Amino acid sequence: MSPDALNSLFSLLIGFALAGALVSGYQAFVQRPAGFGLLQQEAMTRSFVAVPFLVFAAPFIIMRNTLRGRQIERRRVEFVMMATVLSGFWSLMSGTFVVMTLRAMGLFA
Repeated sequence: MSPDALNSLFSLLIGFALAGALVSGYQAFVQRPAGFGLLQQEAMTRSFVAVPFLVFAAPFIIMRNTLRGRQIERRRVEFVMMATVLSGFWSLMSGTFVVMTLRAMGLFA
């Protein structure tokens, strides 16, 4: 495996791990699952704060909603595959941002 492919895989895994940790932490703290409905809250400051959270938590939320939709609503496999690719790409981008930030801070070689 080439170093670039390994770096991309690591970024993908970091992105999914971060998304899962954020959503699990939110659910433990608030006692309800996180979702995109956070953007529709009445207080403008809460909606504004929800945006950075959802940027990094979205891959987990997309996959959770997709897999639940497949089980409950019997969604088509093509839809699940498309959502998986979208979630993977999103995770890759957020993981790349985290890895670049850690490198800039000198915490990651």
